Amino acid sequence: MDIATLLIQSVLLAVGLAMDAFAVSISNGLAMKKIVLRHAIAIAASFGIFQAVMPLLGFLLGSSFADFIAQWDHYIALIFLGFIGGKMIYEGIQELRGKGEDKEKNGEYKFSFATLMFQAVATSIDALVVGVSFVAMKMTVLDMIIAILIIGGLTFVISMIGIFAGKRFGELLGSRAVIAGGIILVGIGLKVFIEHMFFGG
Repeated sequence: MDIATLLIQSVLLAVGLAMDAFAVSISNGLAMKKIVLRHAIAIAASFGIFQAVMPLLGFLLGSSFADFIAQWDHYIALIFLGFIGGKMIYEGIQELRGKGEDKEKNGEYKFSFATLMFQAVATSIDALVVGVSFVAMKMTVLDMIIAILIIGGLTFVISMIGIFAGKRFGELLGSRAVIAGGIILVGIGLKVFIEHMFFGG
């Protein structure tokens, strides 16, 4: 594969794969009262790393493993994102009622390591199949490395944009921002599930 084709194909693929991560990043930004740069980098890096690692796993493990994962990926996305989103909605409602626990410190919303991992897995698991397609396209190892670096790097950048965009919307929504973020997460989980069950996505 010539380098120009590889670069164009990888960029387009990266943008497509990063859209769910972008939406989840907006949700995270909505939930933040204050953006701490290291936290934003950690969130975006989690998405970028997983989006790069999943195609690599698919490339190494082959189609049989990817086919097995494809039977369950929509359930994983629905459960993970539905749980996290539902929890955010509940906490947001409790906060509006003045009954919420103190989730902030110095104005910043806290995201646990487990939450980030659940989000990263849920938004990147479909990228396993992309790794299998690399084999079908007869990519060399070098081509594959270039592709996953582009996918991971662009996902990081797009996720950072999503976090700051979410923060901006959060300033407009005020105390309802956490609820809006939760609704987005639940919506993404439902989208993935419905696409797979009814449209073969």
